[in-house]
Amino acid sequence: MILPPATLGMLGGGQLGRFFVGAAHEMGYRVWVLDPDPHSPAGLLADRHLVAAYDDYAALDQLAETCAAVTTEFENVPAGTLDYLAKFVVVRPSAAAVAVCQNRIAEKSFLREHQLPHGPFAAIHSENDLRTADPGLFPAILKVSRFGYDGKGQAIVADREQALAAFQHLRSESCVLEKKLRLDDELSIVLVRDENGLVASFPAAGNRHRQGILDVSLAPAAIAPQLSHDAAAIAATIAERLVYIGTLAVEFFVVDGRLVVNEMAPRPHNSGHYTLDACHCSQFEQQVRALCGLPLASTRAHSAAAMVNLLGDLWYESTPAGTRYREPDWAALYAFPTLKLHLYGKHHARPGRKMGHFTLLDDDPQNAGRLAMQARAAIGIGDVD
Repeated sequence: MILPPATLGMLGGGQLGRFFVGAAHEMGYRVWVLDPDPHSPAGLLADRHLVAAYDDYAALDQLAETCAAVTTEFENVPAGTLDYLAKFVVVRPSAAAVAVCQNRIAEKSFLREHQLPHGPFAAIHSENDLRTADPGLFPAILKVSRFGYDGKGQAIVADREQALAAFQHLRSESCVLEKKLRLDDELSIVLVRDENGLVASFPAAGNRHRQGILDVSLAPAAIAPQLSHDAAAIAATIAERLVYIGTLAVEFFVVDGRLVVNEMAPRPHNSGHYTLDACHCSQFEQQVRALCGLPLASTRAHSAAAMVNLLGDLWYESTPAGTRYREPDWAALYAFPTLKLHLYGKHHARPGRKMGHFTLLDDDPQNAGRLAMQARAAIGIGDVD
């Protein structure tokens, strides 16, 4: 076990890294963050912030010399960086596991290889791949194989002609063409797996998106208990097959009552933010525990929760003179006695950027959701699409 006051390393300085730093500090650890952004939210809290690129080997050497173990808060850290650090220091999750999750073609192929439920898809490396793609895939969603997130880097295409035009517009070397499915529901499982293969899952969260970005999560999800159990079992199988150590999120679609894996994230997840306030142990504390070889904590929820994302759009309002930047009316949220507000300390608000979230707690999931929608309206967020 790696015990306090050891120093831990975090690759990435966003809000997920910020919460990791907070959890690690509370547990007695020091944290170094490596992120090229001098204003990164995690870097502001870290014991040291290395402002450097992820392939800056001088900075990586400093991290390896000082830290007892290193993890990441997002999947787009180069696999080569993780491989390099692993020569000198404990790195969890592994580069091999992250590489599967950071490439949509590798991800879908992994699911197919291990006979895990997934939607029909085709790997697209050229226009000719689109011209010869199964016509049964349309209508479809064309997604870049790497670096697409929160609805970016993808296009809904009705037919082959639209797909060809979208492929040219996306300007990606490779894409995945996924059949557009008619969804009954969307949910996610956040789990942690330790070095001994023990898996602990948090309650499933039911998710609603707006313009490709997670808008509202409700936990526990309003689904049949068997469906929640099956989702946790599939997610645990994914973690096992990846030989994964750390916090992992698996997003699911529910299609005609069946579970379909949508994506995996080799890190804590936006839909797991509710664990900060509603569970005995958060997804970030579990990340620290798995990284350091500590026993996993209880994932039991003590409250139902509804989590609402706060995007940068909220910082702007329309006036007769034009758009005006202003601080949101936080007093409207603090009027709710069971609301927990989390702001990420980002340097600048811009439309679509995740700036914070709030969580409404209640004994009853439906009431938590109802109160969250009231708070959402009170702060000035429009209805869900």
